[in-house]
Amino acid sequence: MFARSNSSSLVARGRYVLAVLFLIAVSGLPAFAGPFEDSVAKFANDSFSDTQEAVGEIATSGDPRAFAIINALQDERLYADPGSKKVFIKGTDDKITDVLTGTAVAEMPSTADGVRLNNRLRGVVEAALGGLNLLATDLDTRIGAAQSVFKAPDEALLPVVEGALKKETNSTAKRALAEAKAAIVLSKADASDADKIDAINVIRARGDQEALALLSNLPPDQPPTIARTITAAIGSINNTLALWSVAQNAWYGLSLGSVLLLAAIGLAITFGVMGVINMAHGEMVMIGAYVTFVVQELIRTSYPALFDYSLLIAVPLAFLVAGLIGVVIERTIIRFLYGRPLETLLATWGLSLIIQQAVRTVFGPTNREVGNPSWMSGAFDVGQMTITYNRLWIVVFTIAVFFILQAMLRFTSLGLEMRAVTQNRRMAASMGIPTSRVDALTFGLGSGIAGIAGVALSQIDNVSPNLGQSYIVDSFMVVVFGGVGNLWGTLIGALSLGMANKFLEPVAGAVLAKIAILVLIILFIQKRPRGLFALKGRAIEA
Repeated sequence: MFARSNSSSLVARGRYVLAVLFLIAVSGLPAFAGPFEDSVAKFANDSFSDTQEAVGEIATSGDPRAFAIINALQDERLYADPGSKKVFIKGTDDKITDVLTGTAVAEMPSTADGVRLNNRLRGVVEAALGGLNLLATDLDTRIGAAQSVFKAPDEALLPVVEGALKKETNSTAKRALAEAKAAIVLSKADASDADKIDAINVIRARGDQEALALLSNLPPDQPPTIARTITAAIGSINNTLALWSVAQNAWYGLSLGSVLLLAAIGLAITFGVMGVINMAHGEMVMIGAYVTFVVQELIRTSYPALFDYSLLIAVPLAFLVAGLIGVVIERTIIRFLYGRPLETLLATWGLSLIIQQAVRTVFGPTNREVGNPSWMSGAFDVGQMTITYNRLWIVVFTIAVFFILQAMLRFTSLGLEMRAVTQNRRMAASMGIPTSRVDALTFGLGSGIAGIAGVALSQIDNVSPNLGQSYIVDSFMVVVFGGVGNLWGTLIGALSLGMANKFLEPVAGAVLAKIAILVLIILFIQKRPRGLFALKGRAIEA
């Protein structure tokens, strides 16, 4: 027991000495260390005390080689030759480098040995690395070091954190250092009540789960004033997190709604204009995803520099391929089944099975890898919300597709003809509109939009022959709920179902949430059979 206590006291003393050296370095006072070369040479003495001195002197030297040396020491990749006093770093690739000259060495001298560490030195080295990172020139490194100190506060690093805080000019890094200092102050048993209250307020302003965990894990035997401050801070953080949780669920709902809108918008067009229940619509989505896979495979093998543009290339190709397949389906199958909804449903359902099996035969039954371009990778935080770039770009893409389609329906001759056929097919035919051609182009347009939906969905879902089946039921619910053939109704319906689903999931679970939404839609359709926004027209109203 005495040995363990003595060892702990030595570690604390070593960290304290190192902290003092850091404080001297950051405050601009002259350090006690000699030249950098002399400090490095101490590693060759094979003495724990000399190694500790070397670590302290190198860490406070300001030399750009300091981090690499101490990091190699921590990883047991630092070697020293007692005869020549030369020190070497063995890289992770077994490359050997002279520390002082930076030149590569063919082989390690036979008399060189690894610099030894004991438990006391490991604590000193860890503190040195933390201090070096706090004083690093790279902003992200400084912020990361401050956050590491916040998560594992060490009283010995308080002088280092305070010194770095005085020198810091970046507001983000300054806030991270202030939070690290607050965490250290709260871990000190001898800190004053005023300092602890100030620290609690800093942690309260941070307002995330880590701040809540830190305050919740403080010892319960606090003075009354501090205990009340901690309780108030915990309550405030809980309220803040509850609000951010609502915002996060709203974002998830918007993201899911945009996915449903992409999958359903083509179905809304074909269902509204032609009255066709197309059970193969999901397979058009799946075809668009596989077009993306093929494009990326060609780019990977032949033009790897173009990978970041793969989705931009895949979007028009997916639209053309799925659209042409849709026109072929309408001309060869659908045109003979108008006015017979049950036969149309069965025919398109059988067709969906054929397309799935054809894709399995060509590409195999397993999932295919579709990569994210660099501009769709990663995430960023807004407050306590996390927003991924792929979901954000899908939302933007969905909005663009929606408004382009609206403009096409409003300002082009095909759009005018489609609206006319939707409202009154017989009258449109009597006015000279070729309804047969409009039907084919409409089916092709709806299928093409499903294809570009597949491009987007390939970034967030598995690309497999069953991809389309995951969205076909939800797509029909969106179309029926919003109003058949009404794009604005489809938009409102998709966003409403997406939001409802994400807010019900935490309460009822994923399966029960979907069942509850289905029941609510059935009850709603009983009251409003034509959906939220019913189209107007003599034929429709009849």
